[in-house]
Amino acid sequence: MRYTLTTLKKLEELFSEMDYSIRYEKGNFQSGYCIVENRRIAVVNKFFDTEARINCLLEILTKVEINPDDLSEKSRELIEKWKRDNENK
Repeated sequence: MRYTLTTLKKLEELFSEMDYSIRYEKGNFQSGYCIVENRRIAVVNKFFDTEARINCLLEILTKVEINPDDLSEKSRELIEKWKRDNENK
């Protein structure tokens, strides 16, 4: 996966389709992000660059439940590509 603003926007759209709100704020996050489960909010360190933001969002994806039926075709393709990339590592 390429670490570009376009990829970041696609991930943000994916989270939006999953009814998650992403906020970029400052805070004392040990892992660089915080998930507020009951409100479906992901808070990412605002001082991170694009690559770190993408990595945080991808890590969050491993921790949340994803229902592919609720996602658009583009988002499903993005998740499949990400899974294939992770299998090759």
